[in-house]
Amino acid sequence: MLVLRSAALFAAAALLEIGGAWLVWQGVREHRGRLWIGAGVMALGAYGFVATLQPDAHFGRILAAYGGVFVAGSLAWGMVADGFRPDRWDITGALICLAGMAVIMWAPRGQ
Repeated sequence: MLVLRSAALFAAAALLEIGGAWLVWQGVREHRGRLWIGAGVMALGAYGFVATLQPDAHFGRILAAYGGVFVAGSLAWGMVADGFRPDRWDITGALICLAGMAVIMWAPRGQ
């Protein structure tokens, strides 16, 4: 159950961080305006809060593991929101990052 909760929190964090960054990008680079930028800033702030809800108490571990989720999530976001088509190397790299995330977060530790 802890793994499912952690995975759900990583997914929520990815939606907030990647979505927030995308909103800021749209507001600035695509000239959509301050409303988009403000929504992005709020989403990025919410991401910071969601990351604190992870069951592991080690900041460095959580952020390092989240990096793998961020890489894969960014490619997925680009596919959905911008029509980006990853090649086999993008996908291979994302899978390697997700494997690293799983090792960092869920490897058995002798405590």
